Amino acid sequence: MTDTKPSKSARKREQTELQVLGEQLAALPHELRATLDLDERLCDAIDDLDKMRSHEAKRRQRQYIGKLMRDVDPEPIRALLDRLRADDRRQKRVFANAERWRDRIVAEGGEALPVFEAEIGASSPELAELISDLNHAVGDNHERGIRRRIFRIIHEALAAHRSDG
Repeated sequence: MTDTKPSKSARKREQTELQVLGEQLAALPHELRATLDLDERLCDAIDDLDKMRSHEAKRRQRQYIGKLMRDVDPEPIRALLDRLRADDRRQKRVFANAERWRDRIVAEGGEALPVFEAEIGASSPELAELISDLNHAVGDNHERGIRRRIFRIIHEALAAHRSDG
């Protein structure tokens, strides 16, 4: 009869993974942690970690959180963290896309506007007006302000378009 319990190294790796997951959980805002059904001892340990100032005390507390994580199903926590990472990546893509569109619209003027409007599926008279204002901008500060407003409009349109689709 062979006992197939995990090796000491495997148990150590698993414990380290749970400790890292616990640290990621502790880094989340309280409102997000509250959406998970966590053990009260784990919640208290995370709250205590936030109050600690000593490096060594925090290190020991993170180890304790890792120990408490052994009794918790890690999958809902991993799923929440994955969802947050996906949202973050999506926001970064929208931001980068908005920068590209702003640069293109500023460079090409009104010629790029119909292409942008076709992508988002809506017209933007405010954007057309800002492009016109940009051509008559007096001074660098005025031009920068118009470019910022153009970016905001483009970013909001892309974010709304992506959330709808």
